Amino acid sequence: MKRTIKKILIYVVLAIVSFLCIFWFYELFINATRSNGELASGFSFLPGTALVKNWNSMLHCALPVMSSMKNSLIIALASSFLCSYFSIMTAYGIHAFCFKGKKLFYTIMIGFMMIPRQVTVLGFVSMVDKMHLMDSFLPLILPEIACPIVFYYMIKYMESTLPMSLLEAARIDGASEFYVFNRIVLPLMMPAFAVQMIFKFVESWNNFFIPALILHDDTNKTIPIVISLLRSANFADSDNGLIYMVIAFSILPSVIIYLFLSRKIISGLTSGGMKG
Repeated sequence: MKRTIKKILIYVVLAIVSFLCIFWFYELFINATRSNGELASGFSFLPGTALVKNWNSMLHCALPVMSSMKNSLIIALASSFLCSYFSIMTAYGIHAFCFKGKKLFYTIMIGFMMIPRQVTVLGFVSMVDKMHLMDSFLPLILPEIACPIVFYYMIKYMESTLPMSLLEAARIDGASEFYVFNRIVLPLMMPAFAVQMIFKFVESWNNFFIPALILHDDTNKTIPIVISLLRSANFADSDNGLIYMVIAFSILPSVIIYLFLSRKIISGLTSGGMKG
C-alpha cells in the first residue's frame, strides 16, 4: 500500500513538473498567433487570429531577423561541433598517453573552469580589435574549441567507457593514432559527443553578451541581439505579436537539434549516470 502511494506521488510530482515546463512554451506559441489587441486583453489558452500577419511582419521586419537566424546557426553549429570534437581529442591525449606534466596539465585545465568568462571579456575584445576581427564570426567560433567544462565531461566519460586494451590492440595491428581516434574512439564517444554538442549549441545560440560586443554590422548580428532590439521601446510598443513570433521562431533550431540527437543524448546521459 505504501509503495503504491509513493508511486502515485512520484507520478503526480512528475506530471506537475512536466506541465510547468511545457506550459510556458505552449503559451509562447499561442501568443505568437495573437495580435496586439488580443495580447492586451490578457491571458488565453486558445490561438489568436494574427498568425499569418505576425509571420509576414517577421519576414518583412526592419531588423534582419532571417539573416540573424542564419548567422546564429553558423556560429552555433561550428562552435558546438569543433568544441565537442577537440574536447574528445584532448581527453584522448590525457587518457591514452603518459607524458611529463600530465597531472599538472590536467589540473590547469580543471582550474580554468573556475574562471568566469566575464572576467576575461575586456582583454578578449581588445585582442580581437587589435587582430582586426571585429564583425567576424571567427572570435565566436575558434575560442570555443578550448572548453574546460566539456573536456572534463569527456575525460570522465572516456575513463568509464574506453578500455586501454582496445587501444593497445589497435596499435599492435598497426593502426595510426589518428585512425584509432577517428575510427575507434570517436564512435565509442558518440553519446557524449551528442550530449555536449547539444549543450554547446544551445549555449552558443543563446549567447548575447560577447556577440553584442563584437558584431556591430546589422548583417552580422545574431538572433539574441535582434530580439533585444525588438524588445526596445520603439518596437515593443508597436507590435508585441511580432516579438512573440520571432522568439517562438528562434526556438525551433534548438528543438530540431535536440530531436535529431535525442536518442544519443538520452543514452549518453543514462550511460554516464550509471557508470559515473
